[in-house]
Amino acid sequence: MQSDDYIFIDGFKHIRYKQKTYSLEEMKNRSENYFKWIDNRRSVREFSEKHIPIDIIENIIKSASTAPSGANKQPWTFCLVQNKVLKKKIRDAAEKEERISYSDRMSNEWLDDLKHLGTNENKAFLETAPYLIVVFKRPYEIDFDGNKHQNYYVNESVGLACGFLISAIHNAGLVTLTHTPSPMRFLEKILDRPSNERAYLLLPIGYEAEKTYVPNIHRKSLNEVMKLY
Repeated sequence: MQSDDYIFIDGFKHIRYKQKTYSLEEMKNRSENYFKWIDNRRSVREFSEKHIPIDIIENIIKSASTAPSGANKQPWTFCLVQNKVLKKKIRDAAEKEERISYSDRMSNEWLDDLKHLGTNENKAFLETAPYLIVVFKRPYEIDFDGNKHQNYYVNESVGLACGFLISAIHNAGLVTLTHTPSPMRFLEKILDRPSNERAYLLLPIGYEAEKTYVPNIHRKSLNEVMKLY
């Protein structure tokens, strides 16, 4: 039996969906206001140790997990780290890789491109931020019998979820930084993750420090990022 609320397609139930719409004037205002709000977001490297209730972070992660994914496989795991011992281990391991990167792996051009950001191998924020979210991608799933089942468009799906995550962090009035020490396999070992997970991104989360400064950078103009056909 079917109704206007749902139908069956190839034996699978599909529920009715209706996106809320607005007048053209309100659409323009909402789009402009959203741009101004998101344009205010910055990557921050100086964090306060001020406590944040964990339910706020859980809501942020739930928001990230609403992202679209290939075949709705949702091939991600968000590991929330608040334990100080684990954060110290992560910092030590990350700084070890970063020292090698800054001294040997990065080209002179790369290092020159980073100078205006003021970055270096010191990653104190990995300890001072009250929470770290380590995002893992799952190329495949493992069922109870040990069989592997492929996931699809994994990098794209997890990348979308991370975008949702960053927006949700900003929406909550908190700050973050996308940290990608390379290689990142140490995160899988420290957090004892299963064999089907690969570290994708690390984000410290918290309030900014009392006096925080960020590079005076500028976004590309619309003409540089959009081409109309």
